[in-house]
Amino acid sequence: MESTFLPTLDFAKQLDKEDTLSHFREEFYLKPGTIYLDGNSLGLLSKRAEKTLLESLDDWKQYGIDGWTMGNHPWFFMAEELGKKLAPLVGASPEEVIVTGSTTVNLHQLVTTFYKPEGNRTKILADELTFPTDLYALQSQLRNHGYNPDTHLVLAKSRDGRFLEEDDIIAAMTDEIALIVLPTVLYRSGQILDIKRLTEEAHKRGILIGFDGCHSVGSIPHSFSDWDVDFAFWCNYKHLNGGPGGVAGLFVNRKHFGKLPGMAGWFSSRKDKQFDLELTLTPAETAGAFQIGTPHVLSMAPLIGSLEIFAEAGIENIRTKSLKINQYLMDLIDTELAGLGYTIGTPREDARRGGHVYLEHKEAARICKSLKENAVIPDFRAPQGIRLAPVALYTSYEDVWNAVQILKKIVVEKQYEKFENTREIVA
Repeated sequence: MESTFLPTLDFAKQLDKEDTLSHFREEFYLKPGTIYLDGNSLGLLSKRAEKTLLESLDDWKQYGIDGWTMGNHPWFFMAEELGKKLAPLVGASPEEVIVTGSTTVNLHQLVTTFYKPEGNRTKILADELTFPTDLYALQSQLRNHGYNPDTHLVLAKSRDGRFLEEDDIIAAMTDEIALIVLPTVLYRSGQILDIKRLTEEAHKRGILIGFDGCHSVGSIPHSFSDWDVDFAFWCNYKHLNGGPGGVAGLFVNRKHFGKLPGMAGWFSSRKDKQFDLELTLTPAETAGAFQIGTPHVLSMAPLIGSLEIFAEAGIENIRTKSLKINQYLMDLIDTELAGLGYTIGTPREDARRGGHVYLEHKEAARICKSLKENAVIPDFRAPQGIRLAPVALYTSYEDVWNAVQILKKIVVEKQYEKFENTREIVA
């Protein structure tokens, strides 16, 4: 990262002039007078995503049932076409990626497929800092196999409540572990795990390993195929701006092609056989086999337009700006918020941090409410975290500068005191 830094508005404006991705900001609907720093929870709507959604609505209007094979974006092949567009972002071949389901449904599908307890290997390894939906799914999978999650879901521990040490995770890869499911990026602190190393260590021990990429896909490059990851899953509505509740994605390493999906449905079929409607499934010979039911076409359609932007911007360029603008945010926090009770809970090293900054304060819930009153959109994560996500495609350096000045004013003027220090219904 560049060493030059000045905590001035003029410096922020100069960085914006030098930003090679700044023109993509015009692609998005940004509410005037508002600074949006919550793209790691829900990305903003782009004009192209709106366009492709409306085109799919028009296909329905114009073609009715024939929209499955006709129109702007034929529905029957939409999941596969989106998989091709997503593949470069996760470092996979087009056949290894499919857009389907939701994060948790896809996790259930993959665990049902790959968790095969046998002999002494009956346990699943996860971690105590992962997003809880993954733990809920793993607990239910264990119960379905007749195991007690209290004894059979092994959680790698954090030494400080913020980060995980790869050495600790590897030490937990005992001969009792049948499957490992870990995050690529920790949802609170933004720490990136060493996916390549963890995969190599799991495979040395004969353990399959998969990753939850919800907080990394669209903000950092991946090499799932080259790293030999067995499977991965993620949502498309955070950094990929696919829309609220948008259809998720999954990756299955081609070495597992031909394995029957644990939960099959008619969209698990090989495309040329699907409408034969035979009583026995002929599964797709790609990641498409891990689809289950009819795709949610109108929730997939915005992703078509969104991924066009990613193809033009380039994930490496997105990562470069993301690192730079998040470093700028941390530099501002260090200089402008010193002595005000704020602590950065995100790794400082470029290689260890994802696309957001985790800012801690004992009054975090109240500060988040006050930020919204000041037209800055963050999100709160218990117990005392403020997540701030400057997104490479639409956040400006001037946005970041202004947000830090507001964070300062809120504490100096004690604006937060009018609010209760509890989260809102949706944090």
